This record gives sequence, structure tokens and C-alpha cells, in this order.
Amino acid sequence: VQLVESGGGSAQVGGSLKLACTASVRTKCMGWFRQAPGKQREGVAVLWIGGATTTYADSVKGRFTISKDNAKKTLYLQMNSLKPEDTAMYYCAAGSTLSLASRSYTYWGQGTQVTVS
Repeated sequence: VQLVESGGGSAQVGGSLKLACTASVRTKCMGWFRQAPGKQREGVAVLWIGGATTTYADSVKGRFTISKDNAKKTLYLQMNSLKPEDTAMYYCAAGSTLSLASRSYTYWGQGTQVTVS
């Protein structure tokens, strides 16, 4: 499984960015994780590909929205009301268990940087 992210970049505080991740094959679960310098990787939002079930980290609830386009095998993360603490490398992941724990995911993208200032 190959995952290719896009859409990262710089944004101002309160601004928006949208990330996309295209998978080479369909998987059961996909999600977004992030890792800031000196910190552990954390789950941001995950989604069950076959349904509508989603899970968000408390820190992004109400600001970020995860969605999918099954036909395009693409996962999205709409990030609104961005804060400086959202600055991190964002990774797309795929696996078979709906969880915010990174150990539950087998396949990872290369990451895309998001910087908020």
C-alpha cells in the first residue's frame, strides 16, 4: 500500500488548510497523525472507509474534519481555525483497526509539513 500526501504548507493563525492522501489500494481504516519536533506522534483523526465512523483527538474537535472519496481512494483533512500548536509534520496512515493509536496502522505516507504562525 502506498500513501501519498499533499496540501501541506504555511497558514496564519485562524486560517485553513486542506490535506489530501491518495492510497494505491482501498484499506479498512485511514487516518491522519502528526508529529511536532521533540514530541511523540499523535493521532489527529481517523475514519472507517466502509462507513461513516470517525474519531477525533480532543485538541482538534470542532476545527478539523476528516472525509473520504472512495472512488478516488483519497482521504482528506480540512483544518480550520488553525493554531500555532497545530504546527507539525502530518502523516497519512492506513490499517485495519479504527484507532488513534499509531501502533494500529501498518502503512504510512511520507508526511507533509504544516506550519501555523
